[in-house]
Amino acid sequence: MFKEWEDCVKGGVATLDCIPAIFSNLVSLFLGFAGIYALVIFILGGYKYMNSGGDAKQLEGAKGNLIYGTIGILIVLFSFLIIRVISDVTNVPCILKFGFAC
Repeated sequence: MFKEWEDCVKGGVATLDCIPAIFSNLVSLFLGFAGIYALVIFILGGYKYMNSGGDAKQLEGAKGNLIYGTIGILIVLFSFLIIRVISDVTNVPCILKFGFAC
């Protein structure tokens, strides 16, 4: 089942303690979709690059796909790094968890 889901359900009813677990699962799902999307963009860029036939306009579009796919995945990865750095600098480790209490 999902991460931490069993811990927040009491008597078969979901409580407010489930919100961090739901948020954590949504973030994991988003990262999975971001990875799949980046892979599709890379494959599409490579396909366009191979089939450009030397046309400068098509090469430009293919390079754009590869560059924007790389930038997108780096933004997703660096967002976690930024949160980690903020946590270390401010000495507040609870922002690394998706809970409401430290």
